[in-house]
Order: sequence, then structure tokens, then C-alpha cells
Amino acid sequence: MEWVLAMTYLWLKAGHLIFVIFWMSGLFMLPRFFVYHQEAAPDSPENAIWTDRERKLLRIIMWPSLVVLWALGLAMAWSMDFFPDSFWFHVKLALVLVLTAYHVWLAGYHQALARGERRLSGKALRMINEIPGVTAALIVVLVIVKPF
Repeated sequence: MEWVLAMTYLWLKAGHLIFVIFWMSGLFMLPRFFVYHQEAAPDSPENAIWTDRERKLLRIIMWPSLVVLWALGLAMAWSMDFFPDSFWFHVKLALVLVLTAYHVWLAGYHQALARGERRLSGKALRMINEIPGVTAALIVVLVIVKPF
């Protein structure tokens, strides 16, 4: 029975990591799309093309990946009983919540761009694009090193 639980954990971990990679790719790509999208006139054909690309990235890759990685991550955490005494896990979970909020904000900004609103500059979007990289680096250190 112990072998089955160990194998289940490894499959959950592999699936979780696969969907983290898909999701993070989208978190890096979407703000870059926004930079180019903002350069298009709101009523231009190019604007419609960028809106469609962003919508597809969100609906086909990012939202499904987010749901699956959360499901697998929580299943893995439950199977290993990380919830009660693992402070590193709680910090990691908080950082994943930050990235999830970032994802939701990106989806909202996509809607604003689709309506023709350009709230941020290209420079600001390039700076915002650093959020997932820094957060992912912190998460990797927490998971691998478990500093506390």
C-alpha cells in the first residue's frame, strides 16, 4: 500500500509540474502580447487580432492550466499532509495565491484592451512582466530548499 501512495504522489507531482510550466508560459507571454496590443489602434484590424490571441491564450492554456495545477497541487499537499506544520508550504501557497491574483488581473486587463482602454504604458507592462519570474524563483527555493 505504501508503494501505491508513493507512486500516486509522484504522478501528482509530475502532473502538477507540467501544468505549472504551461501556466507560467502564459503568465510570461500575455503581458508581452499586451505590449504589442497597446501599440495597435483600438479600432484597427490588428487590435482584433491581438484580442483574439490573448483570448485564446487565456481560454485554451492559462485558465485550464490554473485549474489543473491547483487541483493537483492541493491533492499532493493533502496526500503528504503539508497543511498542519509546514511553514514553507504556507508561504509557497501564499505566493501561488499572488500569482493567481496576477492571472485574474491579466484577464481583466485583456478585457480592458478589448474595449479599447489603454491604462498602462508598454514600459509598465514590461515591469509587471517580472512578477511571475521573481515569484516563481521564490517558490522553487521554498519547495527545493525548504528553508523553514
